Amino acid sequence: MEIREVAVIGLGTMGAGIAEVFAQAGLAVTAIEMDRAALARGMAALDASLSRAVARGKLAAAGKDQALGRVTAAADLAAAASAGLVVEVVPERLDIKRRVFAELDRVCRPDAILATNTSSLPVTAIAAGTQRPGRVAGMHFFNPAPVMRLVEVVAAVQTDRATVETVADLVRSLGKTPVTVTDRAGFVANALLLPYLNHAVSLLAGEFGGSRFIPAPLLRRMTEAGWTGRKGGRGFYDYGQDSPPEPSDTPPIPPNDSPSPLPAMTLIDCAADRTEAVAADALNAMIDAAGVTVTRVHTASGSTAAGSMAPGGTASGGAGPGGPAGGDPWPWSGGDLVVVAASPYAAVLAAVMPADRSPDMVGMHVAGGRLAEVISTVVSAPEAAARAAALGRRLGLEVIRCPDRPGFLVGALLYPHLNDAVRMVQDGYASAADVDTVMTLGCGYPRGPLAMLDDIGAGQAYAVLASMHARYGDPAFAPVPLLADHATARLAFHAGESAQ
Repeated sequence: MEIREVAVIGLGTMGAGIAEVFAQAGLAVTAIEMDRAALARGMAALDASLSRAVARGKLAAAGKDQALGRVTAAADLAAAASAGLVVEVVPERLDIKRRVFAELDRVCRPDAILATNTSSLPVTAIAAGTQRPGRVAGMHFFNPAPVMRLVEVVAAVQTDRATVETVADLVRSLGKTPVTVTDRAGFVANALLLPYLNHAVSLLAGEFGGSRFIPAPLLRRMTEAGWTGRKGGRGFYDYGQDSPPEPSDTPPIPPNDSPSPLPAMTLIDCAADRTEAVAADALNAMIDAAGVTVTRVHTASGSTAAGSMAPGGTASGGAGPGGPAGGDPWPWSGGDLVVVAASPYAAVLAAVMPADRSPDMVGMHVAGGRLAEVISTVVSAPEAAARAAALGRRLGLEVIRCPDRPGFLVGALLYPHLNDAVRMVQDGYASAADVDTVMTLGCGYPRGPLAMLDDIGAGQAYAVLASMHARYGDPAFAPVPLLADHATARLAFHAGESAQ
């Protein structure tokens, strides 16, 4: 079936954008909004969006006129009678959508495909209210529709295969990428993204436990206050400010106003596997380049290396036995900062430490080569954390503070998110390639979750999740069996990529 004419029901932000996409692709578009004031606003938004495209050199002025000429505004659903495809973009309420579909079922031609842009409601329930359930599908565009390249094509239980293929072909003709999925809550993008964001809010509030699919209490309070995000002008940030402050329950890290020299420090390297060794080596190299006086303690070998490290140089002084393995006292002098090159699945307190030096000890974990997580234990002195933060800044890193818990902050957010992506592949809902396509094209990720997992290594992800699950008992943190299999066999999720 070739579709030449479409109708878009609802001309809010998404509806106007979808109408623009169709019009720019050369299709005749009927833009329907029952409220005439809203219809006028929607058409004005469409005109403004096309004007921005012209101003940015993305569209010729003649192209704008041609696109607008293909759009007919209407305030009655009967105007959709001749369309081969109708896309509903009304508010996310099942009762409203079912009423709209019942009326479209009555006025549209028998072979027309009816599509819903819902991001959360069951397409199956929407289709059930029509006399043509086989010709009803989900067509989930992403905001802003003219820019985002992904469309999730959703097949309800009743949807005919030909309907799905027709919609997917149309999406390709629009210059976008279709990912076909079956009808389940959140599809791919929201099923992965929203628990991840909700978990971030729980971390902000300092709470663990409970399902990540249950909205965090802080989200409810903010919604009640009208703090709905960028669109409403305020959310976790105040979008009326030029430089919105970052909300946090942890003490702010004071700015490094004075480049005062750092005290001598001890660096404890507890690397027990390849991943930890790589992270510890990276931190070592940064400290070397910064010219910090450091005593190194390698707990695995029981050796130390002491001296003042100059950029590109080697340790002055000597290396010899020490630490717990050699039975000698730890080689610390008064006033040292003790930094543990921390692993995200091992508590900093697990490091062997004389009780009288525990307040001087903090952890540091370098994530992504640009971020330093400064980890305070329950006995770490505030001054030690402040000195470690100053060290992180000296190393050219962005510094955040977090408590001593499995995953710290980066891992606590990232690894359950990657676990969800693996679960989706394990369940057969989507392939690794489809999951990564959705999250890169639909959510703006630089790399998809499964590609990130291949970079990190399934073994490390498994270890962090197992530690989180053991600590908190939340079933959402339990590594899924497919992740365990990949960790054991050192398999990648994408062919041609090596697992860590």
